[in-house]
Amino acid sequence: MSRIAPLEPPYAPDIQAQFDRIMRGAPPLVLFRVMAGHQRAWQKLQGGSLLDPGPLSLREREIIIDRTCALNHCEYEWGVHVAIFAGPATLTDEQVRATVHGPADAPCWAEAERALLAAVDALHHRATLSDDEFAALAAHYDDGQILEIIMLCGAYRTVSYLCNGLRLPLEANAARFPR
Repeated sequence: MSRIAPLEPPYAPDIQAQFDRIMRGAPPLVLFRVMAGHQRAWQKLQGGSLLDPGPLSLREREIIIDRTCALNHCEYEWGVHVAIFAGPATLTDEQVRATVHGPADAPCWAEAERALLAAVDALHHRATLSDDEFAALAAHYDDGQILEIIMLCGAYRTVSYLCNGLRLPLEANAARFPR
């Protein structure tokens, strides 16, 4: 049970329209239902969570999001993303498992993806990038993409705080951390 009660249907028309836009016909996630009950929090989540495609590929976005959520022990958000996006992002079962249990330099990743994962790990553990880590990113990503990488890490750390701190129940159709 969530520590803050989620909205229950029927939703106000403006909230329903927002859920429809984000969820594309699927039922709204518990996270969205909790946040939508508090206008300022909901607006901040929508405004700062980088829900739009942005300058990275879906695969790159999902590697960042999955790794960030895994490092934050956020099975809720990791599971939602893996269930919905792992297939379209062409992540193999080995790569999905590696977002939770593998090192950044695991052989299942391409060179650019290893640089991406090393950056996610560095930002999580030290809140900065060394000159070498930044150079490895810059060898594969432009300035706009690097900014997006850093912002995605921060946004999904915040999402992890929300999900974990509120003890959101896992979504029924979401993936579970590999054991």
